[in-house]
Amino acid sequence: MYFIAVHLVAAIVLLLWAVRMVRTAVERAYSVQLKRLLAHANRSRIGAAAAGTAMAVALQSSTAVAALASSFASGGLMEGRTGLALMLGAYLGSALVASLLSFDLSLLTPPLIIAGGALFLKGQSRQTKQLGRMVLGIAFVLLSLEMVGEATAPWRESDVLGAVITYLRGDLWTGFLVAALVTWMSYSSVASVLVIITFGAAGLIPFAVAAAFVLGANLGGTLIAWSMTRGGDIRAARIAMGALLFRGGAAVLCLLLFQISQAHLFDLPGTVGMQASVLHIAFNLAVLLVGLPLTGPVARLMDKHVTAATAEGDLNVARLRSTALLSTSYRNTDAALASATRELLRMSEMVEVMLQPVMEIFQSGDKPAIRRIKTLETEVDQANREIKLFLTRLDWTAMDPAQARRATNLTNFAISLEQAGDIIAKQLLKLAEQKAERRLAFSEQGWDELTTLHARVLENMQLALNVLVSEDTESARQLVAEKDEIGILERQSMEQHFGRMRGGNPTSIESSDLHLETVHALRRINSLLTSIAYSILSDNGELLRSRLVQSG
Repeated sequence: MYFIAVHLVAAIVLLLWAVRMVRTAVERAYSVQLKRLLAHANRSRIGAAAAGTAMAVALQSSTAVAALASSFASGGLMEGRTGLALMLGAYLGSALVASLLSFDLSLLTPPLIIAGGALFLKGQSRQTKQLGRMVLGIAFVLLSLEMVGEATAPWRESDVLGAVITYLRGDLWTGFLVAALVTWMSYSSVASVLVIITFGAAGLIPFAVAAAFVLGANLGGTLIAWSMTRGGDIRAARIAMGALLFRGGAAVLCLLLFQISQAHLFDLPGTVGMQASVLHIAFNLAVLLVGLPLTGPVARLMDKHVTAATAEGDLNVARLRSTALLSTSYRNTDAALASATRELLRMSEMVEVMLQPVMEIFQSGDKPAIRRIKTLETEVDQANREIKLFLTRLDWTAMDPAQARRATNLTNFAISLEQAGDIIAKQLLKLAEQKAERRLAFSEQGWDELTTLHARVLENMQLALNVLVSEDTESARQLVAEKDEIGILERQSMEQHFGRMRGGNPTSIESSDLHLETVHALRRINSLLTSIAYSILSDNGELLRSRLVQSG
């Protein structure tokens, strides 16, 4: 029995890891495309639901979609009702994935491992390697499900299991709550449902218990998103709470109806695993169809009742944090550079907080939000001064070339971040104020261009911070490539804007200066963030001295 239990636990761990492997591969290879899809989800609730379904299928996780939606909501780029529609679609997408993977696809496992391994080991580009990682992840999911089936085979005649199943059959709520807790702790509803379906297909559990488990897993999946947003931005928390109300409430109601109607006594076709799979899809489809028209009212309800907790005296805990720039670090150059890096990360987080809500401020003209961001700009300036002063006080004569280059790169990036903060506070916020004062509006196409560009710059900021910490040349190359992409987006936006003006679009004509200056400011911020990549590539000899064509 001990070895059987170990075999089962190992299979479940492999399943959790494989699902995560697929998700991270898709995020790394196609994050730009996913966020671009997310940026356009505001157009309609049906479009948002379809985008959520597609993203959940690609990522094999509604939790990953919830994380992306939370980041967009926190930055003011997604309305509450759109976020709810997106999540309802994502839940259906994850149900489709779980049901598809539950089929007996064991014959595909070897060729998928071969293909995935070849792509990952022989691929030259980052996307090819991540595609191989994704294919390997799918193969490992199938392999883990085979292991689950093998591990549970000896249990089918177990007296202990029979006693447990007999108890759960008479107390469905216990099974419901246990499944919700396990799903929440494992952070993957797809993995939980796959295990439940596999148990059902193996004949270990009857349909009544499988149904309680499936509904509990659906509740646990929504609890994951809710727990992710606790203590974070209130707009993301409202979306998570609304999704919990829709899906969690529906799970409780469905189990009540299941008990009242005695549905488990009906003679249903197929195995218990197939019945559980159909129930999972039907439940999430019903939640989507019923919930989609109600996303607006529920979003307003969440706005009214889910409010940010305000501590007495408006205490800012972040400001109580001790600085990492300690004079005791001067004696150890490596420790001092690590301390400067930590402080630079804190500075970059402040700049990110300034940039995140800019597009929402353009829409709302929120003056208190503008004042808060301008206050942060003063702190960014102070952080820049402290970092530069700390680094200049180091003993540069005792540094080796690598340490000197690192210190120089940190100093330059601090200056770049300070300049990015200035652009946000003194240009973008000023443009937002002008838009509100003059009561102007962007055209629908123009607004889509701006939000897409803003989302790309935010993503590149995360990549720049990764490059700052890791000094990875491949990531630095990707960041430089993203700078070129931003330049292309800027030129395309300008051309399309002038085209709308030539077509006589009055909204574009009135907001022309605001549109062009906003695009230019976002492009400049991105260029400043890219500076760290050029420094690292130059240090590693991977940067040409000039991009000019040599004269003949």
